[in-house]
Amino acid sequence: MQIRALMYFDELVRTSSMRQAAENLNVAPTAVSRQIENLEDYFGTPLVERSARGVTLTAAGELLAARAGRTLRELEHVQQLIEDLKGLERGRVTIFANGAIVASLLTPALAEFSKTYPSIRFEVMITSARQAVEAVNSARADMALTLFAPQMTEAKVIARSEIAYEVIASSRHALAGRKEVTLRELARHALALPETSFGFRQAFDAAAERQGLTFEPAFTVSALEMLKELVLSDMAATLLPRLSVRRELEAGTLTAIPLASESTIRTHAELSIAPDRQLSFAAAKLSGFIEEFMRSNASR
Repeated sequence: MQIRALMYFDELVRTSSMRQAAENLNVAPTAVSRQIENLEDYFGTPLVERSARGVTLTAAGELLAARAGRTLRELEHVQQLIEDLKGLERGRVTIFANGAIVASLLTPALAEFSKTYPSIRFEVMITSARQAVEAVNSARADMALTLFAPQMTEAKVIARSEIAYEVIASSRHALAGRKEVTLRELARHALALPETSFGFRQAFDAAAERQGLTFEPAFTVSALEMLKELVLSDMAATLLPRLSVRRELEAGTLTAIPLASESTIRTHAELSIAPDRQLSFAAAKLSGFIEEFMRSNASR
């Protein structure tokens, strides 16, 4: 069985169309069909069913599809390791991340790292925390950087740091200039908060409940960038890590007010990798850099 046949099959699984798979692979549809037939001969059973509506997988095809993708990704990983043996400081790193962690940690970390390793390329996928960890487990990602990730024993957490949230408001806001603010005081102002699937929102609601408070946000949104825009427009205040609005704080358009000690809200950022998979040169260097970046920012 040839690797090419698995590659063609994997693309067919993704597209469910011989024609589209052929276009993506830049080959003739007959070439895709021939490789699928080679696989069917090898396994001695049909893998796909063809119809006017496209291609569907047989039970055997479903079984192969579940493993073919990971096999190909592992081969790509081995190829990267071989390149590492040649001393080539280049490569590609795939990172899955969720929520505010992208702006508060990942973006500034990648910006600094790429100055030292400009030949390394990055693929960043924004997903839920669970999907990010699952991507590591299935070899679709080299690492996951998450807030409030579920406990999943397959992934290995190699770094964890605490992130504090502060009240973020326009420099014209009534709270601007305050040294600190309590949740009870915050309840008197219009708030923009992420929707309840976000880990921070769950922590915020729990903190409010402990103090017997009920919040009705003026804006509930699923995009963290929209939180920032609402605050910049002076429509509401929000809560975010200071690092996620560093540029606006330096420009003076936004201000960050710490929460009083009894109202403190903190979440944990975690960097995870697969425990049974050797990282490539590029991924190992980046994971070490992010570990140090998390430690240094946690100590500030």
